[in-house]
Amino acid sequence: MKLQHLSIGARFEYEGVTYVKTGPLTASSEAGGQRIIPRHAVLRPLDVPATEGKGKPAAPMVRKAFNSFFETASRLVGEAGQAELEQARQRFLKAID
Repeated sequence: MKLQHLSIGARFEYEGVTYVKTGPLTASSEAGGQRIIPRHAVLRPLDVPATEGKGKPAAPMVRKAFNSFFETASRLVGEAGQAELEQARQRFLKAID
């Protein structure tokens, strides 16, 4: 996992030392002191389970929930807003694929 994938405050291990992310490129060691972590560094997250990919397994659940939302929104916007709503729907679906 790369540093940019962790949120501020997340704990991780790098080169055998435990750190807490404090900024976009910085971390504090639990022993004290700040360090710049290179973008290319591969880290082992300690607070979150490691995941692979872009979360594609969640896409079917997101799609199902969105379709339910879209049906309701479609009824509420009426004829005048249907074209714009459909464009927004297409942008959303493209973003999750």
